[in-house]
Amino acid sequence: MAHFVDRVVLHAFGGDGGHGCVSVHREKFKPLGGPDGADGGDGGDVVLVVDPQTTTLLDYHHRPHRRAENGGVGQGGLRHGRRGPILELPVPDGTVVKDQDGAVLADLIGQGARYTIAEGGQGGLGNAALASKRRKAPGFALLGTPGEAREVVLELKTVADIALVGFPSAGKSSLIAAMSAARPKIADYPFTTLVPNLGVVQAGETRFTVADVPGLIPGAAEGRGLGHEFLRHVERCAALVHVLDCASLETERDPLSDFEAIETELSAYSPDAVVDVAGNAGEVAVPLNERPRLVALNKTDLPDGAAMADMVREELESRGLRVFDVSALDRSGLRALGFAMAEIVENARRQREVEPAPVPVTVRPKAVNTKPFTITREEKGGEPLFRVHGAKPERWILQTDFNNDEAVGYLADRLAKIGIEDELFRKGATPGDAVVIGGEDGVVFDWEPTMVGGAEHLAGPRGSDLRFDDTSRPTREQKRAEQQARRDAKASVRAEMDAQYAHWDSEEADDAPDEEDVEIVYTHGDPEEDLRVEDRRTWREVDEREASDESVDASEGAGEDSR
Repeated sequence: MAHFVDRVVLHAFGGDGGHGCVSVHREKFKPLGGPDGADGGDGGDVVLVVDPQTTTLLDYHHRPHRRAENGGVGQGGLRHGRRGPILELPVPDGTVVKDQDGAVLADLIGQGARYTIAEGGQGGLGNAALASKRRKAPGFALLGTPGEAREVVLELKTVADIALVGFPSAGKSSLIAAMSAARPKIADYPFTTLVPNLGVVQAGETRFTVADVPGLIPGAAEGRGLGHEFLRHVERCAALVHVLDCASLETERDPLSDFEAIETELSAYSPDAVVDVAGNAGEVAVPLNERPRLVALNKTDLPDGAAMADMVREELESRGLRVFDVSALDRSGLRALGFAMAEIVENARRQREVEPAPVPVTVRPKAVNTKPFTITREEKGGEPLFRVHGAKPERWILQTDFNNDEAVGYLADRLAKIGIEDELFRKGATPGDAVVIGGEDGVVFDWEPTMVGGAEHLAGPRGSDLRFDDTSRPTREQKRAEQQARRDAKASVRAEMDAQYAHWDSEEADDAPDEEDVEIVYTHGDPEEDLRVEDRRTWREVDEREASDESVDASEGAGEDSR
């Protein structure tokens, strides 16, 4: 039974952050020692590290769940909690990290290559770090956040220069055993090779590695046979060598049909794009059927094999392929094949050694006017619900101890500071509406916009907040009754004002002049001017007013003369 595992699902959990400490320094003759609660330590990360001594993913197949250590809690006397150690997981060279959707996250090549798959939680601040000029002795501390939980897929792709591909029992294992020191299992039945085998070949001054891939059959790219599981090991190879069986005992098979079948499977398989250790996308991988290829006509030591090789050689060479007659039994043709492989490997290495042109670095600072949260309106049970998403508010929720009123008040101040309350007003939220911070498992509370901000201005015992002393809050039915009462009061005020306006209109109508007392004067002037109609009071009233004015002037004049 083969113990080679090249694909596993790994469940990684970062360590939780340690909680902050609430402590006040106490010493004789120092009644105001001040807060001295220290911060909690960060949780440990889970990191994959390429180890040359690791050749398989079997260990993660048996133990797929890995968890890093938690951070230490803070203590009094400003003794900070210890940071959780990093959990390093050794993986073979050539391991590819993918998410559950198949997207490549990192391609680990080379000794020491690292990739963090789960980060540890952040340690909570102690009350010493939360102290300020106005909040001199906080009675609360922040909690540590939980570590990141992540599920990734690890796939091992053999790091080799040349790959031998072909049908089962074509002689690939015998060929790699004859050219290198590798000793794969060799037998006279199909699918003898169940795992890829690697061998080191020396051709002149060039040393390269050759991979023996399990036999391919038609439909391998869709999951038939063993080739579907091991085609990924061919992706890193610079060139492919088609090993064709020229002495097959099956009458319906021949080297040309085998070559066409393998080429069809190679073209149907799409390799992953090249990704560096940091997870940045690189160049697109070259399709397998477009890479340099050589053809090895194997088993030519047999009379039937030699005759078959003579029949198909010209056809293969007409397609632009280099063809070699080889025999793993008497080792004929292996030297020429080895030097041809070395030539392709040297060309591929020279191309990789060419330094790419420097990429200009563009610095794009974050916008200062962007909101660190989003609010969406939902409906749940016929009632409005406002959901708040954002890295900051969701992290603050995890850091809050809801059993401490002062900590809850500090959370309210932080949420109001970044503008969540103003945004809820703009979204149409009313007092008593449900607000959720986070996803489905987020914290739900009834929004009360009347809460006063600034807990540092409120005097009270340590660990308490006067804004939460009044625990009697009106129910939803009471709020609706109060709202209806306000509407009725407004309606009555409007009715009273309408009645008063109607009374004033009637008095003005009584004081208006009668039609008999109105004289209409027609003025005929310039034909371009409009016809004007003037309403005047009778000349009798005008004369009486002028007469009274003259009498008053006369009396005033007589008085001056007497003086």
